Amino acid sequence: MAKVIMVQGTMSNAGKSLIVAGLCRIFRQDGYRVAPFKSQNMALNSFITKEGLEMGRAQVMQAEAAGVEPVAAMNPILLKPTTHVGSQVIVNGEVLGNMSARDYFAYKKQLIPEIKKAFRELEKDNDIIVIEGAGSSAEINLRENDIVNMGLAELLDAPVLLVGDIDRGGVFAQLLGTLMLLEEPEKERVKGLIINKFRGDKTILDPGVVMLEERGHVPVVGVVPYMELSIDDEDSLSSRFDRREEGLIDIVVIRYPRISNFTDLSVLEQIGQVSVRYVDSVRDLHHPDMIVLPGSKNTMADLKWMRENGLEALIKKKAQDTIVFGICGGYQMLGETISDPYQVENGGSMKGMGLLPAATELKQEKTRTQVTGTFGEISGALSGLSGKSVRGYEIHMGSTGDSGNIGDSENVRQPESRSDEKGYVCRIQNEADGSVKYDGIFSGNVYGTYVHGIFDEGTLAETLVGILAARKGVVLDTGQMISYGQFKQMQYDKLADGLRQSMDMEAVYAMLREAAI
Repeated sequence: MAKVIMVQGTMSNAGKSLIVAGLCRIFRQDGYRVAPFKSQNMALNSFITKEGLEMGRAQVMQAEAAGVEPVAAMNPILLKPTTHVGSQVIVNGEVLGNMSARDYFAYKKQLIPEIKKAFRELEKDNDIIVIEGAGSSAEINLRENDIVNMGLAELLDAPVLLVGDIDRGGVFAQLLGTLMLLEEPEKERVKGLIINKFRGDKTILDPGVVMLEERGHVPVVGVVPYMELSIDDEDSLSSRFDRREEGLIDIVVIRYPRISNFTDLSVLEQIGQVSVRYVDSVRDLHHPDMIVLPGSKNTMADLKWMRENGLEALIKKKAQDTIVFGICGGYQMLGETISDPYQVENGGSMKGMGLLPAATELKQEKTRTQVTGTFGEISGALSGLSGKSVRGYEIHMGSTGDSGNIGDSENVRQPESRSDEKGYVCRIQNEADGSVKYDGIFSGNVYGTYVHGIFDEGTLAETLVGILAARKGVVLDTGQMISYGQFKQMQYDKLADGLRQSMDMEAVYAMLREAAI
């Protein structure tokens, strides 16, 4: 039976995900087989496993830190918001359906067997499982039927580390207030407190730590410094959305209301002299070297949003001399039409941006698959990517093909039915049966693909940025560049080092031993 420890927070974005990742890395470094687990995650950033199952990106990041292959059992329930009051519910990697928040609240207790099944699956192959809570431990309105915080800790008999965020201020009130709102059996599960994201001289904080321990009757096992890390984080709380500084090479990502899988651009953020800015208004677009239309959980609604705020018109104008790259939902927007005959999103049909000769029909079944392949024979601005290896995954509800007969989905010619690969971005090889299909379309300066993580492989991002620099007539210093995979491993090691130096790991190991008795 695996030992367990759970990390909960006083609020969303207290740093739970990174604390879990750091502990996974430490346990891995110390010779243990370790896996992350989060019973329920709400996020628009998702990933497709080798088995074609969908899970949250945060648990993928934590699995990378643990040195193991991501599996859907690490995140048995994923909620992907579709509206302000409803989400698509994904259970063990497959879509269960769409539910309103009220309906899901009433239903979720029925998913406890699925949570336990997923956890037991992880137990078979691991010595330690590090569990992440969601939101706040003291969401008293959600206490009934809780399956993600104290309810889960009780279900799995897990000791709890409670994390507070001092960077936002009020960390003592966060931690003490949370403890006060917990019921006594829940409070007894909290074995240690962590003050996270601390900046400055720790000795100034020490009197407050003493008082916190005296009043809360729980030891502080760590004062974790604010660490400058480049590690995938969660959805709209991400600080990367606030970046405004423009680098020598400037890449703009359109931040629509329902943006998803923006982690596709993380690889570009670690390259020196390159800025990746997230923009939601015409006034902030400026003169970028490349514009990216990322994924969307509601393609038609987000395209309508761009149309209404003027971004669509400006992007179409910029596309005359600026590279525009659409990924998944962004790819669908770039075409001539989007139709939704099955009411997957809003129903009906709408005109696309008209920058690619493509038509999209939204389907009832979701495409979920990992892919490997190469960039095709590409002409135009990104011709330098031709033949480069690609590895990523597809996750979408639509099918996109040639718009030879726009408005008539039966006459839309799909990529896999073409007899040639010209005009397509990727040549994807099926490793199982050797079959080939073609993904994405390009026209002039405009490119579109369904492949998430398309720039992650090897030094592909460096090649892309080199192309942008050459177009601009500037030279980047890429002498110290390493692959994105190597870069991420270095970041996980840096995170682990920071936790070892600032946390009482002997106390953490003691919690694991006591929980196993």
